[in-house]
Amino acid sequence: MNPDTQDSTFFLALRRMRAPLITLISIYAVSVLGLTLIPGIDAQGQPNRISFFHAFYFISYTATTIGFGEIPNAFSESQRLWVIFCIYLSVIGWAYSIGTLLALLQDKNFQKAVRLQRFNRAVRHMREPFYLVCGYGETGQLICRALDQLQMRAVVVEIDEARVSQLDLHGHTADIPALVADARQPEVLKLAGLTHRHCLGVIALTNDDNANLAIAISVRLLAPKLPALCRAETIEAATNMASFGTRHIINPFDKFGRYLALALGAPAAYHLLEWLTGVPGTTVVPHRDPPRGQWVLCGYGRFGKVMVSALEQAGVLVTVIDREPPPDDSQRHWVRGDGTGVPALLEAGIHNAVGIAACTCDDIDNLSVVVTARSLNPKLFVVLRQNLQANQALFDAFESDFTVVPSRIVARECLAILTTPLLAPFLWQIKQRGDAWASTLLDQLTERFGWEAPTVWSVGVDARQAPALLEWLSHNAQTISLGDLLCDPHDRSQDLACRVLYLKRDDGSTVMLPHRRTPIQAGDQLLFVGQATVRGVFELSLNNKNALDYVLHGREIPGGWIWEQLAKHHNAGAHPRDGTNPDRTTS
Repeated sequence: MNPDTQDSTFFLALRRMRAPLITLISIYAVSVLGLTLIPGIDAQGQPNRISFFHAFYFISYTATTIGFGEIPNAFSESQRLWVIFCIYLSVIGWAYSIGTLLALLQDKNFQKAVRLQRFNRAVRHMREPFYLVCGYGETGQLICRALDQLQMRAVVVEIDEARVSQLDLHGHTADIPALVADARQPEVLKLAGLTHRHCLGVIALTNDDNANLAIAISVRLLAPKLPALCRAETIEAATNMASFGTRHIINPFDKFGRYLALALGAPAAYHLLEWLTGVPGTTVVPHRDPPRGQWVLCGYGRFGKVMVSALEQAGVLVTVIDREPPPDDSQRHWVRGDGTGVPALLEAGIHNAVGIAACTCDDIDNLSVVVTARSLNPKLFVVLRQNLQANQALFDAFESDFTVVPSRIVARECLAILTTPLLAPFLWQIKQRGDAWASTLLDQLTERFGWEAPTVWSVGVDARQAPALLEWLSHNAQTISLGDLLCDPHDRSQDLACRVLYLKRDDGSTVMLPHRRTPIQAGDQLLFVGQATVRGVFELSLNNKNALDYVLHGREIPGGWIWEQLAKHHNAGAHPRDGTNPDRTTS
């Protein structure tokens, strides 16, 4: 679809209706002119000619089949003969016009132009921050559903019309403008809000690396200040994106390879990462750690190469089963064949293996591989790749140790970047600190919050997220400690069910697991973990100066002006002997 046609709907309709309109105008003109020229007879029997106004009025309601009446006087025989001719002529003209109009409404180009104009109007009138999502496949659907739950707006560009038609069936709380177009075209991105002042960023999630690369370039050149989150499934595409400064490049296979390597080398760190990045409300079940020993891998494609590299970096021996092994690779043990069959698995030594990874791009083949392998060796640790969400029921029926769903990996990574930007540096610190440190932290957190995936969020001490706290810090020389701030604004004797994992100062310095005595400063950014209900309660202290005053000093200050004046009057008249605390006022 060419975005230059966004304002051409009206002119397109005029071009298609030009001939019918000219026909109708001609019929009306000839009919009116004939009535004015043909003589009639008035009520006294004198010759009379009808005026242009009366002729046009008569033809208007007669030609549209509304009714019939001879005005202002009864017609002569000549006039009636002319009117009969005009009636049939106008019927033909209206039939031709209505038929052309119906054909226009069914024309694909006209329908696209109308949808494009409606989409453009919806994007222009958006007054809330939104993300531009390019690609509404499985990953795009997960992203849009999560953004909707977080009460954040989205705009979708998808090349497949069938996917866009499903958008209204997914029951989003807010309307999501969607355009059927190729997101590789810069004009399409601009039309979808790339340069809109409320656009927060672009998420490129198509299944074509070249398309994602084109989107990344467009963002870099047309809106360099916006963050771009781009999916890349090949190393070449990821390298190309990184060369011109794409901020966030997500390769689901490479990401899982790092997860597996972490699970092999530091299982506690992996469990902590899995618990922190889990979907809130779901229970994270700690699975058994990947064993060391001989592994069998089926399918040496993009995902298979990443898996082999991750396993070999962890010091694990791998036997690869593939239909076409590379002829120049003599460093690995190869088995030519199909992993779905018993002979190839036996040749690869499945009886002595400790794990198997099914890495092909076909879900049925992957399931066939692991079912056959488990029948030969029930103790195998299974890594299973799932390509399509539609096959979820089949994968749920098979109990694998790791199920790799690229769409979920990309969606979870995107949401972590968008909603909790401090989570990525904290997770990097986890990997650097070692498994013993991660194990201790995991035990502390799960003992307090349980194994249900918590809510993880970031807070900045700024005018947008913490106006009351920022105002207090700017007008008081006294410092606020983190422990004082984490008191319940409804009962300050209780601590909120959350913990600060990471603190980033305005000067770039960071603090891992800050203690309760850590002072809070303007410009700080904090990473929290805790229960979902605690987030809203904590935001009350950040946004309401009365709630903040109660949390810090225990003073219950009434919210309205009248109540504040009454409280001051009450405090001024209180006698010291009556036991009243002058620092504590009640409504």
